[in-house]
Amino acid sequence: MSVTAASNPEAESGRPPAQRESLGSYLRFVALLVLAVVAFRSLLFTPFTIPSESMLPSLIKGDYLVAAKWPYGWSRWSLPFDAPLIEGTILQRAPVRGDTAVFRHPVDRTEYIKRVIGLPGDTVALDRGVVVLNGVRAQTARAADFLLPVSPNTRCAWGAVEEPAPGGAPQCRYSRLVETLPGGRSYTVLDFGATPQDRFGPVTVPPGHVFMLGDNRDNSLDSRFPARAGGGVGLVPAGLLVGRAEMVLFSTDGSAKWWNPVSWFTAARWNHMGDRL
Repeated sequence: MSVTAASNPEAESGRPPAQRESLGSYLRFVALLVLAVVAFRSLLFTPFTIPSESMLPSLIKGDYLVAAKWPYGWSRWSLPFDAPLIEGTILQRAPVRGDTAVFRHPVDRTEYIKRVIGLPGDTVALDRGVVVLNGVRAQTARAADFLLPVSPNTRCAWGAVEEPAPGGAPQCRYSRLVETLPGGRSYTVLDFGATPQDRFGPVTVPPGHVFMLGDNRDNSLDSRFPARAGGGVGLVPAGLLVGRAEMVLFSTDGSAKWWNPVSWFTAARWNHMGDRL
């Protein structure tokens, strides 16, 4: 009489049951963590790095901010790697005039950040650098000068005065204005003086588009300029809006050295972190 030996799962797998269960739990944890990160990144918030000075004085080159996804709805531009899984925009909402918005360039699809000035149907013009919205001039008032230390991330533009700070290090002094749109939204802008782009329009924003301006009015390629790769953005389709900028999470002046941990702290702009936008 032959006897068939019972199978031994432990011998077949080469691992004890406890070890197999531990490995399975770990893999499930990793999968859930990845899904949570993707969902957070796609549905709630996205990080954004400020690469230029077009949004001075609110945003400085070297800022790391977070933008909320839900204010304008979700599209393929909300997804990692721009995965074409969403047709159009789900739960699309119009921005509010004065929002600081992250969007994709209409031509090359790189990420830009500017301020929303005009909505569909609005007539937008600039007269001597002052926004004229639907025939009403924005109110402007002088504010305290904006002082920006010179660093690897920041140099004095042509409209600034370079001077020594109290400690002796060089800093840039900019003339700053508070601009208030006809709807009541206020924010600060820089104006270097008379430039050709201070006179613009009027143009009427077509359906499904928005008119964007940089806060650094004389150093911003925005809706005043035709949409070209690496240049102006023209009138931006609302479907390219990615999110509304909310807060500066971290900021560095670019002087940190990876091999010098002390410089990681000295390079941080501590007084700028946590600023709401």
